[in-house]
Amino acid sequence: MKINIGIVVSEFNEDITSKMLERAKKHAKTLGADIKYICYVPGTFDMPLMIENLLKKKDVDAVVTLGAVIKGETKHDEVIAYNTARLISDLSLKYGKPVSLGVSGPDMNALQARDRTNTVSVRAVTAAVKMTNRIKQLKTVVAKSNKVIR
Repeated sequence: MKINIGIVVSEFNEDITSKMLERAKKHAKTLGADIKYICYVPGTFDMPLMIENLLKKKDVDAVVTLGAVIKGETKHDEVIAYNTARLISDLSLKYGKPVSLGVSGPDMNALQARDRTNTVSVRAVTAAVKMTNRIKQLKTVVAKSNKVIR
């Protein structure tokens, strides 16, 4: 079953997010997912609006987010990361489509973010594909007995 995904990438910390995108594209191909859209936004805080527009599209089954929120001198990174994560979750529930959180941070430095480039990207794509498959399975199951969706 082919899965169509959109990817939303933060331009902020582009040295990290560009690597995340390359890894996500390779992993999507490995999983047989088709990337329909790659949309850039200025920063992770700007992701929800683009995500919502992608979720409205009929040719998008799931959205993958890619970003890195790096610790500065204040708690601004926490505000950005927590609010973005909450809004992303809200959009997923609103539209009934998976939106994976491929945003590293808060409270990490640039080196830690670079070290997590592969892991975060792969997990975000994997989560989007798995959740899409499981939701599609759930929609086709006739509840005559206990069913395990895996």
